[in-house]
Amino acid sequence: MTFVRTVLGDIDPSELGVTYAHEHLVIDGGRPVEMDPEFDLSDVASMSVEVDGAMALGLRSVIDAMPCDAGRNAEKLAELANRTRLNIVAPTGLHHERYYGPTHWSHRVTVEELAELFVADIEEGIDAHDYSGPVVHRTSHRAGVIKIAGSEGGPSPRDSVIFVAAAEAHRRTGAPILTHCEAGTGAIEQITLLTDLGVKARHITLSHVDKVVDRGYHREIAWTGAFAEYDQAWRWGDAANGTRRLLRWMVEDHLADRIVLGNDAARRRYYQVFGGSPGLAWLISGLSGLIGTPAVPGLHQQVFVDNPARAFAFAEVDR
Repeated sequence: MTFVRTVLGDIDPSELGVTYAHEHLVIDGGRPVEMDPEFDLSDVASMSVEVDGAMALGLRSVIDAMPCDAGRNAEKLAELANRTRLNIVAPTGLHHERYYGPTHWSHRVTVEELAELFVADIEEGIDAHDYSGPVVHRTSHRAGVIKIAGSEGGPSPRDSVIFVAAAEAHRRTGAPILTHCEAGTGAIEQITLLTDLGVKARHITLSHVDKVVDRGYHREIAWTGAFAEYDQAWRWGDAANGTRRLLRWMVEDHLADRIVLGNDAARRRYYQVFGGSPGLAWLISGLSGLIGTPAVPGLHQQVFVDNPARAFAFAEVDR
């Protein structure tokens, strides 16, 4: 039987409800915060207030997207889940090299060793120290998604090593894969690499692809069976809203069953509780206006509820 793995335990996919597919609720130190203090999202009490506001509008679940040793803190994610009753899926995996630096341990381990680390996060529990040092203490909070990153135009040689490890971890655990597409590009190359490694496309979700407003590109992504994650809707400013255009095209092409949505709000200035905008709740309130004018029957249910329930369910694994 398939399931979704949250930091507080496994749930049926039908229990996800309205789901944000790519967020950053906790970033607790690490190189990202050293690079830019705006990445500091370590205050659980404040984030609880932000989450409560979004839950009042219907939010029920979030896929967190900050993977190993880049500010991930499983215990704080679990605390946030306990405070708010939000379903939170925590990631394993690795992000871009810029969030680690050239001397990071990830450059010195084998594909097999990387896969073992990812599998342990999923099956045993995420390290309390987030793989930041030589000692590992497993928490009771397990990862429910494998987050990896591709470079512009597709996976670089460094990325490809991590993709191979992620595919191995998926084959062993069934955990879904969430990828970063730099500038929205390289989605097809990522899908090809992962499917060649034995990952079925329906277990792959590709983030930020609505940065590329190209109908053919999005058709091609959807036709593979993978999910496209759109998170640029509030970023267009005075320009024509490309995310809205893409949503309309996907509806017209009968491909809206391959779309999930997020904010990708990874900085303090994006959260109202820290004096920023648009706030976590915007995706429900603001985007609903975009996709509902003129009305598209059932689209809200499809992109916020039905599609995430399929995208983030574990695959069945032969033991």
